[in-house]
Order: sequence, then C-alpha cells, then structure tokens
Amino acid sequence: MTEQLSASARPHHHRHHWRRDVIELAALFCAVAVADGIANLVVHGPSGPTLLVASAAALVLTAAFHTWWARRHGHAPPPASTAPSDTGAAGPLTEPAAAPEAPAAGASALWRMRTTVRDEPGSLAALCTALARAGVDILTLQTHPLPEGGTVDEFLLRAPGGLPSADLTRAAADAGGRDTWIERADAHDLVDPPTRLLALATRTALDAAELPLSLRRLLGRCTIHSVPATTLSGRPNSDADVPPEGVLESTVMRLRDPSGGAITVERPHLPFTPTEFARARALIELDARLGPRVPRSQDVLTLPEGNEITVRRADGSDLAAARAMHDRCSERTLGLRYHGPVADADRYLDHLLGPRFGRTLAATTASGRLIALGHLLWDGDETEVALLIEDEWQRRGIGSELLRRLVAMAVEAGCGSVYAVTQASNTGMVAAMRGLGLPLDYQVEDGTLVITARLEPATAAATTPQAQQRSAG
Repeated sequence: MTEQLSASARPHHHRHHWRRDVIELAALFCAVAVADGIANLVVHGPSGPTLLVASAAALVLTAAFHTWWARRHGHAPPPASTAPSDTGAAGPLTEPAAAPEAPAAGASALWRMRTTVRDEPGSLAALCTALARAGVDILTLQTHPLPEGGTVDEFLLRAPGGLPSADLTRAAADAGGRDTWIERADAHDLVDPPTRLLALATRTALDAAELPLSLRRLLGRCTIHSVPATTLSGRPNSDADVPPEGVLESTVMRLRDPSGGAITVERPHLPFTPTEFARARALIELDARLGPRVPRSQDVLTLPEGNEITVRRADGSDLAAARAMHDRCSERTLGLRYHGPVADADRYLDHLLGPRFGRTLAATTASGRLIALGHLLWDGDETEVALLIEDEWQRRGIGSELLRRLVAMAVEAGCGSVYAVTQASNTGMVAAMRGLGLPLDYQVEDGTLVITARLEPATAAATTPQAQQRSAG
C-alpha cells in the first residue's frame, strides 16, 4: 500500500520569475549606496569621530541590555522526564516509558515539581501564592527537611493545559525557590504517599524479589543495581562493603542488602533527600525481618503429547536441582544459554536464583525433576529474558510457555521492553520470541543476535498463559 502526503506535507514548487531578480538587484544597489554615504560622512564630515564614538556607545548599551534581559527571563525548565515515577524497578525496568502527551487546549495538565526554599516563616506561603497567581492548583505537598537548612518541597500540581513548564519554573524562582525540577505527572501520582508506601510494603512482604521494584516505585526515575557479596570466582566483592546504616551521597545511595551484598540506587537528575533515604532504609529493614520468601503458587500444564509439567517460581532452594540439570544438558545447550565456557555454568546459578537480580521460573515433571529454567533479569535500565531447556525436553512448547509468562511478569513490573541474547543458530529461541506476537528489533553484535521485544500495557492480558489445569501450592 502506498502512502500519500497530505496537502500540508506535499512539497510546493514555485515558478522562478525575472521580476524577483530585478527587485533583489535594486535592493543590493540601494544597500551599497547607503553604506557609501555613511562612510563618506564619517571620513569627510566635521563630526565623524563623534559619530563613531556615539555608535560604539549605542552598541555597548544594546549588548548590556540584551544580557540583562536574557538573565531575567531565561529560566529554562529542566529536561522533561521520559518516564513516569511509577514505572519499573530495579534496573530493568525499563527502558523508560514515553512521557504523557500534551493536553488539549483548555484542558488541565498534571505536573510534579520539586524546589528548595529557605527554612523561614512565610517561604512556603510565598511559593504557594506565586503558583496561585498562575492559576495552578496544589493537589499534594510533601516537605523534605535538609540538614544544612532549608526544605525541599515536592508538589503535585494541576495547571492550565496551555501553561508551559517554563512559567511554572519562573514562578517558583520569583518566589524564592531554587534548584527547581519539574516533570509531567499522570493519574498514578494522584495516590497519596501513605497509601503508596503501604502498597509497596505489602508487595515487598509477599515476594522478596519485589524489593528492587518497590524501591524504584518509591524513589521515582532511578537506576538500581544489586551488587553480589562475592564475585563469580568466589572472592569478596569490595563494592558490596557498605556500613549497616548505609551511605547517602547526593545522587547516589548505597544500602546493605539483607540477602547479602549491597543495593546501589542512582538518580543523577535529582539528589536524594534524607527523607527518601530513611524511607528506602525502612523498606529494606522490612525485607530483612521477613527473611527469604517466594510465592508458592504453581500451574500444572499438559503438553501436546500428554505429559504434565508444573511451572512455578524458583529460588535458592532449587540450586542443587539446577546443577543436576546442568549435568544432563549438552555442551551446545549450555553454550547457547551462557555464551561462555561451559565449565563456568554452575557459577551463574547463585546469581540467577537470587531474589535481587530478577525472577526465575522453573518447570518440573510430575516426579519433581527440574527440566527447564526461565529467567527475567534486571540489567541496569533494561530487562533480559533467558531460557534453558534440558535437551530431551526441547521442541515441546515449554520454552514458549515460559517466555510468555516472563513477558507478562515484565509488563507487570513496568518494563518497556525485554531483550534476549542468543545466536542465529538457536532457532528455538528465535521462534519463541517471534511467537510472542510483539514488535521485534534484531541486532547483530560480534556474531551474537540480540532480539528486543517492545512491550505495551495491553501485553499483559495477551501474554498471560491460560493453564489447562491450575492448582494452588
């Protein structure tokens, strides 16, 4: 199907006319004549030097006025956010989602704004008055006291749809606000902070793997890295050496992980406040008190040939069974999965089955034998999916089933995309990714194939597997 350009988009072709050339030539001659007259007046006139000095003074005054005007009215807003504060989680999460669309004329717009004010009586009142003059309604307000004095005030605002962010930033600056940061908000931000904190605590209490995601939702747009206590070679990891009380360094906070190692949270565009640091520590202390935990629900599936398998969440208790499955897998299968020396495969299992690096699904037979693992891994700001199927159980639809469930979990976590690293010869993984029915991007890097699937909110319903039989464990 061919696409046609709209009338406004079509290129316009204008006929070239000789009269335009004549007019342009006449204008050029006039400009030369005026310039020659001014030069003769300066050189031969009685007041030539005076005219030059006056012209120079006029130019200096004009430049000074322009500089003053630019400083007075040049309050450029910070860069707009590309992801709502509610998205994602630990590193995965995501490729940031698109910012909310601009509202239609006459409609209102939601903004999140944070600014620092002096800790003096009337400072907050002056800021609220300045916003009211601009026709802005304050929906919620949080205050974050600073140890060096002053407070960081965080607002959820409803502003007229036609009001640009620069005007909001300028209003805050005129009222004494500094280091102002602003981004678009959406309906998720209308939930009051106590309710949001309770919801995050509940999610964390039900599943240890939720802690990085809950921290992401608590702190907004940030990157979370889990640092293991030891390296793959078994040596202590110096980056995981964090005091029990944690460390707050402006845009970086480092916290001790209750399951071992450390959790590093980075937010370069906005420094953390002591209040946010205390909230993050409280969530981690809750996780430490509850100990290891994973949802025990499971699905029983019937394969096309009639065999039944059980799909459930996996954790560290499956380490021995996973190593036994490694022993039954061929070198080619392990090589396609781990992209490295096959002898090192067992070293990755502690990392893969840990609750801080993602979520893992296990497929077992009726006798309890582990035959497949599916991983959803937080990788900085991105999310990786990976599969390992025991050789004799391949080509039976198990990988596709696990992959659909992993994608549904990624959507629930707020991920914008997932990627798989494989080789073009791994036709099973390529077919499973294509079977998702999602937009795919292919990229070849040093002989390795990277397939990225872009997710949408509606993907969750489309990828949630419908088990033929279900049982609660």
